[in-house]
Amino acid sequence: MAADFRFIVIGCGMMGAAAARHLSKDVDGVALIGPGEPADPKTHQGVFASHYDEARITRTIDPDPVWALLANRSIARYGEIEQESGIPFYHKTGCLMVAPERASGHAYIRNICAAAETLGTGIEVLSQADLSRCFPYFGFEPGCEGVLEAGEAGYVNPRALVAAQSRIAERQGVRRIIETAVSVRDEGGLAVVRTAEGGTYTAEKALVAAGGFSIAENLLSEPLQMSVYARTVTFFEIGEGELGRYAGMPSLIYEPRDPSKHIYMLPPVRYPDGKVYLKIGGDQDDVILTGDAEMRAWFRSGGREAVRDHHLAIMEHLVAGLDRTRVSTGACVVSKTPSGYPIIAPTSSPRIALLTGGCGAAAKSSDEIGRLGAQLLLNGQIEDEPYPVPFSASFG
Repeated sequence: MAADFRFIVIGCGMMGAAAARHLSKDVDGVALIGPGEPADPKTHQGVFASHYDEARITRTIDPDPVWALLANRSIARYGEIEQESGIPFYHKTGCLMVAPERASGHAYIRNICAAAETLGTGIEVLSQADLSRCFPYFGFEPGCEGVLEAGEAGYVNPRALVAAQSRIAERQGVRRIIETAVSVRDEGGLAVVRTAEGGTYTAEKALVAAGGFSIAENLLSEPLQMSVYARTVTFFEIGEGELGRYAGMPSLIYEPRDPSKHIYMLPPVRYPDGKVYLKIGGDQDDVILTGDAEMRAWFRSGGREAVRDHHLAIMEHLVAGLDRTRVSTGACVVSKTPSGYPIIAPTSSPRIALLTGGCGAAAKSSDEIGRLGAQLLLNGQIEDEPYPVPFSASFG
């Protein structure tokens, strides 16, 4: 039986859209299956994605050499993607990383400096006095120091990045199918994808890039070992007259002494509703989502009040003078794999492969992860790459 397509990518998120772009550079017959963003998340009954947002931190420095390479290779292609698509998504605001000073024995700043030296990334190390002078809107606990990566660091707009990848892919001949895959199986020598809308599509090979929903019941023929965690982000509305106060604010990663108060924060960004928000993330505890129904309900909930209150308490000191009455929350998920690295691997079928498991660090690295997924589909393996880990999957 002839296949409808040579390759099908399931999931039009950051990894899936990137994989479709890279595949369609080299071959014809690529389809990208996945729904669009829901109009009303509170009533939506279908699947969701975590890229429905306007800002995610990007930086070249990572103490883990694998994640550093994934990030640096992706960042190096941002300009190309923007130019080819005509969609801007990359903002070089810099990234500030703050933690207890090295003299205290805390390892975070020491590890960041060592990683920067290994990567050849230019940084500026800032004392507590320097932090107060350069960033008067921040209030860190005593005995901190910081590392500022200017250069290529800042944030990406994930909605716009997915739109850019998708636009290029479609121009290269990818067929966009706006449906929701509910199963993919190896049948009769083909990968067969069935959708909630009643569609059936066949391909020589399929790549499942469904994010947290990769663990959805019946999507795969064998259960994937991957943990999906509920995450809440809190948005603080910034009035137009207040924006000058925060001019030049970088993205922030803050690792204070209390691990429950570790957070990341994005500078003021304008959202589709026309308002400007400062966003903070970092849950004080973990909530595991065990299946498809729980994930859908979680996204509809819009996040946890307990995490919002946790963020409110942190922001009282971290950004003094911020209006903490105009707040809202959003729900997303983080998918963590047993290895701590993305899954870019075949299933038990040579016709079906996986591209998932962002581990909370994949937004900035999604283009390279997508490229590796495309290479896996094309060649049956990731070839000639200096990655020291297998990106393997576990089942059962």
